[in-house]
Amino acid sequence: MNAESLKALKAIRHDLHAHPELAFAERRTADTVAAVLAAAGVEVHRGLGGTGVVGVIRAGDSPRMIGLRADMDALPIREHNEFAHRSTVEGHMHACGHDGHTTMLLGAARALAAARDFDGSVALIFQPAEEGGGGGLAMIEDGILERFPLEKVFGMHNWPGLPAGHFAVHSGPVMAGNDRFDIRIQGRGGHAAMPHLTTDPIVAGAALVEAIQTIVARTLDPQDVAVVAVTGFHAGEVYNALPGEAKLSGTFRAFSPTVRETVHARLRELCAGMAAAFGVSIDFELLPGYPPTINTAAEAVICADVARAVAGEDAVLTDARPSMAAEDFAYFLQRRPGAYVWIGNGAATGGCALHNASYDFNDDILGVGVAYWVELVRRMLGGDRNK
Repeated sequence: MNAESLKALKAIRHDLHAHPELAFAERRTADTVAAVLAAAGVEVHRGLGGTGVVGVIRAGDSPRMIGLRADMDALPIREHNEFAHRSTVEGHMHACGHDGHTTMLLGAARALAAARDFDGSVALIFQPAEEGGGGGLAMIEDGILERFPLEKVFGMHNWPGLPAGHFAVHSGPVMAGNDRFDIRIQGRGGHAAMPHLTTDPIVAGAALVEAIQTIVARTLDPQDVAVVAVTGFHAGEVYNALPGEAKLSGTFRAFSPTVRETVHARLRELCAGMAAAFGVSIDFELLPGYPPTINTAAEAVICADVARAVAGEDAVLTDARPSMAAEDFAYFLQRRPGAYVWIGNGAATGGCALHNASYDFNDDILGVGVAYWVELVRRMLGGDRNK
């Protein structure tokens, strides 16, 4: 990619960074995406999953179609940076690099539309609401897979801590599934000096917190990986009264759907057991989150080969540990083969970690990300048919 093209992409990225929009409110962002796609001669479809945009590039005679996905939404974080392209929206910022993801896919759109040196179709998926809103599922429920018959689907996320322009490609789990839970313990309140006349929900809650810690240690196979954490415990308001109610909340994360189901079941069992043991009533509510993001092996091999072609043999990791963070690209991978890769954003120090108020996407990797997408399309759809 030449210097002029990279300069244009950097300008787009800075504009997106300066105008962050939260989940399902990415109207200006979607307008920008649609305008860039249309100017490049790309077929544009809007409104999928609310503010989602899909650009389609067709070449040759093959009916095959693959999907490339980028996320568009920002986070409700107040930016601490002072550079010229800092957020102009108080309390909102691109703290996860979705501005860079969108820009890299737009750069790939321009290159692919200009060359059309493949045989088939590419659907460029600009997704809303990755940050907890489930925009991927919203697009699926809106019929994206029926309107665009994707054979395979691919995603990419920047990764602070991985050297800039390097890649990590996993075969199997990449990101964990994340679920939340709320627990309401109903007892009988009363005077703190007369505990025998009460049914104390705090004692029951404390025992339940301790019991929950045994799920990973004593229920799961030691070779399975999971995190189960109680992150909230709220009860009582005064010193001399025992409350009638306590509320717990928390999260759990796992790479395996089976482990996820086991944790679900065990939480319910522990709640029922503690209710009986302490004479309280306990209501358990599961708040399902994203499923685990799991790459299919064959597609991971292809993506690793593409990354090596773009970045070099020594710049591609295939043994990186997966992350306990979650990603709604998982919904696409539940329905289609594909792979989700990490592209290095450089050092994670000095506020450059994801979801940090001083984070900024590394403009130096824009060209590498574009090259990866273009090479992946050529590999998946028959290479350069014009040569």
